[in-house]
Amino acid sequence: MPESSSSFSAESYFATQPPPSGLEHDIEGVKQFVRRQQEEGRNVVLITSGGTTVPLELNVVRFLDNFSAGTRGATSAEYFLKAGYAVLFMHRQFSLQPFSRHYSHSTNPFLDFLEIEPGVEESSSFTSSGAGSGESQICVTLDKREKLLEVLTVYKAVHAAGTLHTLTFVTVNDYLWLLRAVSQELSVMKRKAMYYLAAAVSDFFLPRQKMSEHKIQSGKGSLHIEMDQVPKILKPMVDNWTGKDGFVVSFKLETDPALLIPKAETSLQRYGHQVVIGNDLNRRKFEVVFISWKDALPSSSIDTADSSSSFAESWLRIDPHDHNKEIEEDIVAELVKRHEMWIAGWRLKNKANRNLRELLSAYKSFSKTNNPAEDKI
Repeated sequence: MPESSSSFSAESYFATQPPPSGLEHDIEGVKQFVRRQQEEGRNVVLITSGGTTVPLELNVVRFLDNFSAGTRGATSAEYFLKAGYAVLFMHRQFSLQPFSRHYSHSTNPFLDFLEIEPGVEESSSFTSSGAGSGESQICVTLDKREKLLEVLTVYKAVHAAGTLHTLTFVTVNDYLWLLRAVSQELSVMKRKAMYYLAAAVSDFFLPRQKMSEHKIQSGKGSLHIEMDQVPKILKPMVDNWTGKDGFVVSFKLETDPALLIPKAETSLQRYGHQVVIGNDLNRRKFEVVFISWKDALPSSSIDTADSSSSFAESWLRIDPHDHNKEIEEDIVAELVKRHEMWIAGWRLKNKANRNLRELLSAYKSFSKTNNPAEDKI
């Protein structure tokens, strides 16, 4: 049996839970994508999006899930692409995706955008090919054409450029294995890689060794299941999987506003990454807070900071009544700016190291020329 929930580490998780069957195939595609972006000099962001399920049986009938539809991840992907990033979009199967998200929701169904334009001899019946005797045509509703053309144009341009690569997961096990493998492949990008962890990951899971093989029968009365805590993977991700160079952004969702900033600060302190974006459940669509290390930001980017604290908070807010504005646009713009500073710091450090090596080399050459006896020591 696996260890108890109190001691289930990332290492023991991967040692006891099997990888998804398609993992090797998925990672081969990631390798090719990352290689292309390296050659073309782009920054790359890994976006995780949507919720994870927790199966209760090996032959899955029942599972636990959460409400995430992947809105933040899919929306953010579009703005990262607009900012010139290549995007690895790792999403829950059937959750929202960039571009198609505009027409996926029940309040904006795609078929309502279409009309049938009758031919000269319109018929009320249609052939199997979709055309009647009058050759009726499908067309886009006039008042929807401008927006659809805008979305379709960007979608086609992104696919022509090869800057979007999608991967899917369903279970929390799929997610953990895929996140580790993709992060390790993306680590070759060093500081040019960003990790935007917007997926709603389950906090508890049922280890494979504890699952019933077949459907749990309801005739047995009440159901009691003891679950294990999903291992905290942010620390090994920051320290190992990303090579300590990636710009890592995590999210913290709370229902109690009083807990939001303290828990975000605790997360940053515990895992040592760059940014935690805090969301209040009821205000997340128009207000977020960035929690980051104070010494990583210019004072002009900080809203409030306790002089005795290592952390700084910066708020982003939009008008909740402006339905044409998406807060993800401002989130991405702020992260792009911070990522550029992160990359610039790396370049300055590398330049300083090169200058130091050159100085040491010149000093040694000078010493040998002026003190030949040193070579004999």
